[in-house]
Amino acid sequence: MNAQYGEACEMMVRVHVWVSGFVQGVFFRYETRAEAMRLKVNGWVKNLRDGRVEAVFEGEKEAVDKMIEFCKKGPPGAEVSRVEVKWEEWRGEYKDFRVVHY
Repeated sequence: MNAQYGEACEMMVRVHVWVSGFVQGVFFRYETRAEAMRLKVNGWVKNLRDGRVEAVFEGEKEAVDKMIEFCKKGPPGAEVSRVEVKWEEWRGEYKDFRVVHY
């Protein structure tokens, strides 16, 4: 493995987030997908039956950090009360960003 590839992998991160508040029915998932595509972040987002939104983001650390910040505010109409963040080991298992329906 060359050094350049190793350095790129070190910059790649994965985070699992849960967003609480008034976050369903305000296009939160679709705005999250648009932001992730803009930032070239892969993963997924879905509504949970308990009213929260759950997402996994994989990508460069700076872009993933921006996704977390986006989740703290959400799209217009959202009222975010809490964002839980769990950092995980990057797996590189996603090739795009999807809205998942339960």
